[in-house]
Amino acid sequence: MENIFNSMLSSLKEKGLYRGDFKYLNSEQASKVKINNKEVILLGSNNYLGLCNDIRLKEAVIDTVNKYGFGSGGSRLTTGSYDLHRKLEEKIAHFKGVEASLVFSTGYMANVGIISSLCDRKWVIFSDRSNHASIIDGCLLSGAKLVRYKHCDMDDLERKIRENKGKYNLIVTDGVFSMDGDVAPLPNIIKLAKKYEIVTMVDDAHGVGILGENGSGTAKYFKLSDQIDIQMGTLSKAIGSIGGYVAGKKYFIDYFRNIARSFIFSTALPPAAIAASIKAIEIIEKDKFRRKHLLKMADWFKNKLIEAGFQVTRTITPIIPVIVGDSKNTVKLSESLLEEGIYVPAIRPPTVPSGTSRLRISLMATHTYDDLRYVIDVIKFHGKRLGIIEG
Repeated sequence: MENIFNSMLSSLKEKGLYRGDFKYLNSEQASKVKINNKEVILLGSNNYLGLCNDIRLKEAVIDTVNKYGFGSGGSRLTTGSYDLHRKLEEKIAHFKGVEASLVFSTGYMANVGIISSLCDRKWVIFSDRSNHASIIDGCLLSGAKLVRYKHCDMDDLERKIRENKGKYNLIVTDGVFSMDGDVAPLPNIIKLAKKYEIVTMVDDAHGVGILGENGSGTAKYFKLSDQIDIQMGTLSKAIGSIGGYVAGKKYFIDYFRNIARSFIFSTALPPAAIAASIKAIEIIEKDKFRRKHLLKMADWFKNKLIEAGFQVTRTITPIIPVIVGDSKNTVKLSESLLEEGIYVPAIRPPTVPSGTSRLRISLMATHTYDDLRYVIDVIKFHGKRLGIIEG
């Protein structure tokens, strides 16, 4: 048995797909961190607004631990629901512009729970080919017929709806795609959903805090909050805490509360994490400068990479993927940058399609232009050295 697994691991190494040692941080999640006690510029975090280490969140957590302790003690349906959970769910609903919301322990568990409880073998699910793995896993667990359409291709989506539409149907898409940084064409998706009477669901994990009025996400960005049936999101990215949620019509939320297994059979998030999320949303709603600064800086950085000759996706967000293609070359570039004090994760299959391995650069509002100029210089040097861009 050991030989079988060692053979599989050797194959991963040969293809440049082996995940080696973790990069252990010795400091808080910030624009600069310590890895093995060496300071590096962090360019791969989902901490887009820099709230993970914000003093206001820390103070909220400390006060909450002093009042409630840490662990929640049980599932939400037994002893794990606190008044803070209700407060956060009301705040999320208001923030998203919908009737109600429900908090899950993680974003992954939210997607799996929502889709597998909503759909069964009577349903057909139309899913963007670039959707997050948690969406795909939820689709597979549901037992529904899964039809994947070409990334953001509305002609392909409509063609597949005509060919595969069943009695009950769902279109599910990321709002902002985590590995590409581009935004789903929600207005066109809503038009098709209305035309063919299909339920819609948007995973807004990477849109909240970044896009839309008061940073409330892609639905608000397109002014479609009241037209998307189900909005899912996380509390672990721009919000800087931990957890996931679903938001939408009250009858949907009541249904998920009673049916979603990943909600019913999981220990509730601790009160301290809930308090951090509440505080973070309050900050996001009020602090427009932080979001605007981040988007302006990201656009500048993206254009500098394009000028240098790198292949970059059509991103309008702080997620800026540099497409390398070859897995081994991607790892070499990532390792070369780390030696020079810059950490950017190398993203390879199966996370992204074969031949599209990349550095997934993501910026924080707390990065400085001086640091990013240094990054540009270093990545250009190693890009030329490795033959990724012309010398």
